[in-house]
Amino acid sequence: MRGAVPPLDVALVSTYDLGRPPFGVAMAAAFLARAGHRVSCHDLAVEPLDEARCAACRLIGVYVPMHTATRAALRILPRLRRLAPQAHLAAFGLYAPPNEEHLRALGVDSVWGGEWEEELVGLAGRVAQEGRALRGHLGGIFSKRLDFPVPERSGLPPLGRYARLRKGEGPLAVVGATEASRGCKHRCRHCPVVPVYQGRFRVVPLPVVLADIRQQVEAGAEHITFGDPDFFNGIGHALRVVEALHREFPHLTYDATIKVEHLLRYAEHLETLVRTGCLFVTSALESFDDAVLARLEKGHTRADIERAARCCRRAGLVLEPTFIAFHPWTTLESYREMLLGVEALDLVEAVAPVQWTLRLLIPRGSRLLELPEVRSRLGPFDETSLVYPWSHEDPRVEALETRVRERVVRALRRGEPRERIYGMVRQLADEACGRPRPVRDAPREVAPACTVPYLTEPWYC
Repeated sequence: MRGAVPPLDVALVSTYDLGRPPFGVAMAAAFLARAGHRVSCHDLAVEPLDEARCAACRLIGVYVPMHTATRAALRILPRLRRLAPQAHLAAFGLYAPPNEEHLRALGVDSVWGGEWEEELVGLAGRVAQEGRALRGHLGGIFSKRLDFPVPERSGLPPLGRYARLRKGEGPLAVVGATEASRGCKHRCRHCPVVPVYQGRFRVVPLPVVLADIRQQVEAGAEHITFGDPDFFNGIGHALRVVEALHREFPHLTYDATIKVEHLLRYAEHLETLVRTGCLFVTSALESFDDAVLARLEKGHTRADIERAARCCRRAGLVLEPTFIAFHPWTTLESYREMLLGVEALDLVEAVAPVQWTLRLLIPRGSRLLELPEVRSRLGPFDETSLVYPWSHEDPRVEALETRVRERVVRALRRGEPRERIYGMVRQLADEACGRPRPVRDAPREVAPACTVPYLTEPWYC
């Protein structure tokens, strides 16, 4: 047909997405395929790069949804440029705009953020029509409402290669992942969503969400992770999604991420989550220190955390907390208090051990840079780690962080259970505070299995 855009060979590359099949790549593939382009997907978290397929492409897009993924992308970009010198390199995802300078220095031509898929399709059309690589500083952050297709997952690795769901001593369950919304209404000071979305969020239409879940169930998924920054940003939409999911797949389970603030505001709907198959919710508690929570503009207090934990327990819903364990305001006592707070709420088994080690990341564009007390502790931007390094005023806290991280990493490699790792970390914190506990009896040879459901991927950021 006259004027039609010729098809283009496009490679989409993901480096890491929390052990999940990358939703951003599947959605980009669907937009491009709908426009008639030929797309190959490469997930380097679970498979080697197909160099031959990438070398044949004139457009290569690299997905950077998170910090770890972006650092990995910086390592793979020079290789992609050598493989396909004729290709237009694009980077897209949450961490692309804040790291634009470093991405472009490695040969990236386009940097996209927000609702960028139609821009990627337009770029593919221009490359196809002009028959040559486009150069120059293309890209931007977009907030338009999109006509979402069903994510195209046929080019991604099988679900069995990704993180699984562990439920007690039974077999591991195959996990799929989708998103019912993107962006977030809230502007927490430390959150990486904020520099790109600035308090906006967009819903993915219900029929699209259901079709995406359906194709993953057909591919073997027994559990679905909703990767939304906050599943209850649009409470009406979220409830319609889970009710429809449960009607069609009554035995399918799922998990989601929900703010403490929303767990309380919509507490009457927690039983609906349980009834429709929700096994657990992840919530970023971050700290038990009200002063720190205020600095981070989290929108909740320690009392709110305790209330939310009670609400979840009454509803029969497992709460899986995340924390920023080490930050400029951490003290030896506040770190120990975090551990005691988790123990008091009976959430020890629900916390992934890596949470005891996490250090505050301050990337470009972070609202943490608004705080003079933070800026005063920063070093020059580190182009390898993609953060502003900061130092703690108390070297004892830095030493504790090092000891905790080393011990937790070793314990995870040995496959030690969460409760035992917690006990080890608690002992380190007690000793640092000068409050050593009596030595307990030697642990049993066979540790009990964790009683709460959780995903097997140990990392978080």
